Amino acid sequence: MSTNVLRTADGWWVVRGDRAVPVETKAVTTAELLADRDAVREAAASGGPGTPVADLVALSPVTTPCRVVAQMVNYRSHARDSGFKGDIPPAFFRKASGSVSGPSEVVVRPSRVKFLDYEIELGLVMGAPLPVGTVVEERDLPSYVAGLVITNDVSAREVQLTKTQFYESKSYPTFTPTGPYLSLLEPEDFAHLLDLRLKLSVNGELRQDRTLADMIVRPAQALTLLARFQTLDAGDLLLTGTPGGTALKAPPKAVEKIGALLPPAVKWKAFFKSQAKNPRYLNPGDVITATIATPDGRICLGEQRTPVAAAN
Repeated sequence: MSTNVLRTADGWWVVRGDRAVPVETKAVTTAELLADRDAVREAAASGGPGTPVADLVALSPVTTPCRVVAQMVNYRSHARDSGFKGDIPPAFFRKASGSVSGPSEVVVRPSRVKFLDYEIELGLVMGAPLPVGTVVEERDLPSYVAGLVITNDVSAREVQLTKTQFYESKSYPTFTPTGPYLSLLEPEDFAHLLDLRLKLSVNGELRQDRTLADMIVRPAQALTLLARFQTLDAGDLLLTGTPGGTALKAPPKAVEKIGALLPPAVKWKAFFKSQAKNPRYLNPGDVITATIATPDGRICLGEQRTPVAAAN
């Protein structure tokens, strides 16, 4: 069974139900904690009463700086929403690790951003180096992936679309809420990954709801493709794509054909004028709730609850 680990300003904790037990470790970074798994196991096996989880303020269980890499258009439902047909070539982009924030921290909408979107994603936390040229089979996943986290790939859509700029549009501070739990997996847990269900709600309204079975490029293949050019180390984070249900959707084909005939400035002005009528984009005062778990609770990454606020 997986072991859930929580990080606070005071250190690391193993979660047991609604209580948490401190991990006796000198580890400061996620990579250091993963190298001290014996301390995690000892905490999990201890008989102390623990502290109520509700009394703890969780930080991101992925410490920074680290590499943050993400997969593009990696769920069939998201591909349909985005207007893709046929085969979709696998692609990756980087996010600044300064975008990583805690599971209850405020998501800050920059003053220049009007079209702020959400993307729940399963995060893979590396437990060992992945050198360039590595080929990862399904059976090899436990050798490279230590655990899983909930992430939200928050996106400034007007920056992403008008500049074709993923790095900026997804790298503002607080644009990668992470946690609350780092779920450390045992080798037998990997057989249950496709049962994981991703759910995201805004103000209680369910927006995204899919299992990993909807995924196009699954984790072992993704790591193999990434390792063609990118090294990863223990503690690094790979976001594995989002399912359908985001605020942004491709325009109808007729509108898209007309837009293709317009100068770029005119096209984008018309597009965002229409998007201004879309109530699904995030606004100050909204609350985003995200969960990832298997139906039987074998793997449960907790609940991420992040309010949205405007920049001061």
